[in-house]
Amino acid sequence: MIHGILNVYKEKGFTSHDVVAKLRGIVGQKKIGHTGTLDPDAEGVLPICLGKATKLCDFLTDKQKTYETVMLLGVQTDTQDTSGKILEEKETGGLTEEEVAEAVLSFVGEYDQIPPMYSALKVNGKKLYELAREGIEIERKARRVQITDIVIKETELPRVRMEVSCSKGTYIRTLCHDIGRKLGCGACMEELVRTKVSMFDIEDSITLDEAARMREEGKFGEVLHLIDDMFPDYPKIIVKEKYAPLLYNGNPFYKNQVENPVFLEDKELARVYDHKGRFIGIYRYDKEKRLFKIMKMFFDKDE
Repeated sequence: MIHGILNVYKEKGFTSHDVVAKLRGIVGQKKIGHTGTLDPDAEGVLPICLGKATKLCDFLTDKQKTYETVMLLGVQTDTQDTSGKILEEKETGGLTEEEVAEAVLSFVGEYDQIPPMYSALKVNGKKLYELAREGIEIERKARRVQITDIVIKETELPRVRMEVSCSKGTYIRTLCHDIGRKLGCGACMEELVRTKVSMFDIEDSITLDEAARMREEGKFGEVLHLIDDMFPDYPKIIVKEKYAPLLYNGNPFYKNQVENPVFLEDKELARVYDHKGRFIGIYRYDKEKRLFKIMKMFFDKDE
């Protein structure tokens, strides 16, 4: 079985589930998961976890993301993007670039965002977009999201191209909608490309066709990120050979049982390896007891 993370470039027309299904066929294994949905009309970075790396799906979903989007002012739709039904159109000729920039940048920071009806969020076991397609609209609770940064890259009214860095759970089309509402003219999203998820950048992503070719050529490992690559800031701990069985059974171990003593603060997390250099998992350090306890196990002793 293949274990690791693949930086996939999701192309238009595919759902995140489509990407997973196609990769299962390419690599010949079922244990694969994605790290957060991208709408079919959107494209860009979609990290895919294979094998034991599927334990990282939630970890990567929680990471900050960066998008490049085109906002179309003066148009409101039921889906908040240009794929939907137009609900209202307004003139934008009176707007200036300065007014638009001020409104856009005012959203940097935290704000309460109401998820769109056309989304995969579930209410009573049913996805919101399923209800929306039935003509049903229900009240949604606002969620606090954080817009870390917005860079306006090009303004050619009524369109604005911008780069948005944000927290998980942020809907960029809803951000466009909210900016349009603030300007009084309405707006929707015309284009969306996800350019970064955590350490995964669009420049290093590969398409499904490229993944299939590399698999056939025996080069798949060249584009696969190792599980422990996801924790570059955690100190590396190597446990002495005689205590390795403690690791394989998920038991705690003491600081004097490691080969490379390092200074650790209480509750600090560390990457733990056995004497052969095999990555075991993430451990938390108890400074008072001088003890390491398992937080997330990635090693399989049956391998």
